[in-house]
Amino acid sequence: MKRFFDVLLSILALSVLWPVMVWTAWAVRKKLGTPVIFRQVRPGLHGKPFEFIKFRTMRDSFDSQGNPLPDSERMTQFGQFLRSSSLDELPGLWNVIKGDMSLVGPRPLLTEYLPLYTTEQARRHDVRPGITGWAQVNGRNSLSWEAKFELDVWYVDNHSIWLDAKIIIMTVKKVFVRDGISAEGEATMSRFRGSEKK
Repeated sequence: MKRFFDVLLSILALSVLWPVMVWTAWAVRKKLGTPVIFRQVRPGLHGKPFEFIKFRTMRDSFDSQGNPLPDSERMTQFGQFLRSSSLDELPGLWNVIKGDMSLVGPRPLLTEYLPLYTTEQARRHDVRPGITGWAQVNGRNSLSWEAKFELDVWYVDNHSIWLDAKIIIMTVKKVFVRDGISAEGEATMSRFRGSEKK
């Protein structure tokens, strides 16, 4: 049932929002350059890797050694707008249709985090990752990593169609309020380096 609603709602969203996606793609190309789509391999259900896609939100800026500059130096005001409005997430609907993601579930994070999770935290991969999730509507990037993972695991143990509907409604409200976009003192979210209890 969850998969059925994922596909149905994603197709409906794409059919309604395609003009917004076309405008966003044009604006990203004009303000940030190409590629318009950001692609990155991330762990999905049971940690299986998949290609995660979203609209690009940062400039390509590197130091003298060729290393990317910190997020705070690559993030532009336009990129912040895309993130706060969640417009950057719209291409992820294609990930949902393909079956790599769900509309609701723990956010797919970096593959380099996999060996850093505790056994309990790793349970967040027992369901498909989502475009939005329980952690996103309860603090998003303003939460600590540990608090975020606790919410993710709570969702794994309690997910249902009704909870998903509640999270989607809460997500729409959060988009208009635009809170929890970044961690305090960070342009986005600090990197996860493992929990102390591990």
